[in-house]
Amino acid sequence: MTRVTIVSGPAALTASAAECLAGAISAAILELGACALALAGGRTPEPVYRMLAAMPNLDWPRVEVFFGDERAVPPDDPESNYGMVRASLLSRVPVPEDRVHRMEAERPDRDAAARAYDRVLPPALDVLVLGVGPDGHTASLFPGSAALDERRRRVLPVTGAKPPAARLTITPPVIEAARRVIVLATGADKAVAVARALEGPLSPKDTPAALARRGDWFLDRAAAARLTGCEVRA
Repeated sequence: MTRVTIVSGPAALTASAAECLAGAISAAILELGACALALAGGRTPEPVYRMLAAMPNLDWPRVEVFFGDERAVPPDDPESNYGMVRASLLSRVPVPEDRVHRMEAERPDRDAAARAYDRVLPPALDVLVLGVGPDGHTASLFPGSAALDERRRRVLPVTGAKPPAARLTITPPVIEAARRVIVLATGADKAVAVARALEGPLSPKDTPAALARRGDWFLDRAAAARLTGCEVRA
């Protein structure tokens, strides 16, 4: 079931999403003894991760961290999703280094890197954080991409619609198998894509973010401006 939380702006979204994410991590640990957590890059999740890092009583040594996508850049590059997550979250919490699985998208053989990451992923992620682009993409699944038709491989090399274009991304089966999906979107430039993902025809080829329709969506009012009928929690 889709759950949508609409808040007044980015600051309120940060607080609400961080609380939800902390609860989802704790619930997975309580039920399963550990949490396989996959994180998104981008500007919207960054303050959420910073707030999450400051929350007490999270059992970080029981968390295993994965990534939904990565650009083909070194980990210290400003465009690196891993680099952002390292600075905002991983450098602030006691997740063991051997439980952090970086996508090595900068490897010359990206197909081999994708296959290696596929072998590392668990059968199902416990918590998956995703964003939404103005064009409706999520992870690095862009509208019209052949990766949206993939049913066997769980990680693929792709070419994105904006630089840096060379990337690795999870594929639809990973999103579909995730036990909990949390989607973050802010800004008026996302409003059309959010409405298509949540209320339009279920067409991931046109709007990849629709793959996450069943998730917990956190939107500011600008991103939610085109919605008409979704259930709003707050």
